[in-house]
Amino acid sequence: MRRVVVYPGRIAVETADIPAPGPNEALVRTLVAGVCGSDLHAARGSHPFVPLPYRPGHEVVGVIETAGSAAGLALGQRVIVEPDLPCWACKMCTTGRENLCENLQFFGCGYAQGGMAEYFTVAANRLHPVPDVLDDHAAALIEPLSTPVHAVRLAGDVAGRSVAVLGAGTIGLLTLVVLRAHGVGAVVSTDPNLAKRQRAAALGADATIDARSPDVTGQVREALGGSADIVFDCVSVQSSLDQAIGIADKGGTVMVVGVPAREVTVALPIVQDHQIRIQGSATYLPPDYAESADLLRRGAVRTADFVTAVRPLAQVAEAFELASSGQHVKVLVSAGEP
Repeated sequence: MRRVVVYPGRIAVETADIPAPGPNEALVRTLVAGVCGSDLHAARGSHPFVPLPYRPGHEVVGVIETAGSAAGLALGQRVIVEPDLPCWACKMCTTGRENLCENLQFFGCGYAQGGMAEYFTVAANRLHPVPDVLDDHAAALIEPLSTPVHAVRLAGDVAGRSVAVLGAGTIGLLTLVVLRAHGVGAVVSTDPNLAKRQRAAALGADATIDARSPDVTGQVREALGGSADIVFDCVSVQSSLDQAIGIADKGGTVMVVGVPAREVTVALPIVQDHQIRIQGSATYLPPDYAESADLLRRGAVRTADFVTAVRPLAQVAEAFELASSGQHVKVLVSAGEP
């Protein structure tokens, strides 16, 4: 089979043996896999938890080819992967927070296998059936959509609230549509890229602000008519966190959704004295997958708004380039060509 391996400075398509599933695993034939922002960070060597080389692909749709004796799966079933691989024994796992597993591994992110391959094996309990009403491209959005679904759920009831979303990349835009589906009040989006701001406006942002403006905080607060109840930081760099704290001041919540490439400094005296809540949001849980599938099924999230390019596995390097260009939302890699 062919599989993708990302090395420093290059992305290769290599030949490897088709893996054999263990008793509790399935062999999955890949249909499509999304290029995630974390894939781009890892390829540049800037992801804090994914060293190079690595085998990418965690936003995966596939078909079960064979299954181990204890897997209990139907052959031919179309599935998506829930890529976090918990130990199921630690405190987090035994209290329903397996996304925070103390021994967590992550399929397609520093793991021995990834979904940008013609075949892969994974634990059967990490697979979810794809609803028949969703095509492969829609199904590929379930995993990335689950990240903002989880973040919005952690933030609490957003109905009627004033909200800012920092960053209008894939996760920022998906956060925006999830907020709209949950009945948010006023919502402002920021990004330095004009095309991304235009997409945010088309998807329901009440106002968009250039993140490079000298007074982003003031402009967002003016557009909201005051401070934000909740700020979703989908960028997570020093400047965005500074802006988020200023926009949420006083009494607001900052949801850290983007993966920081490095440590940042927090204005702790302001956080304490102005009673600002800073909440991290890590991946997702099965209920988030279920809600994501439902949002796609009922058209609250439209595939055409997000899937903007598809490339075959042989052109995976081009797929990464397109995803890095700022001109696309979600780029998919298809493993279905001969």
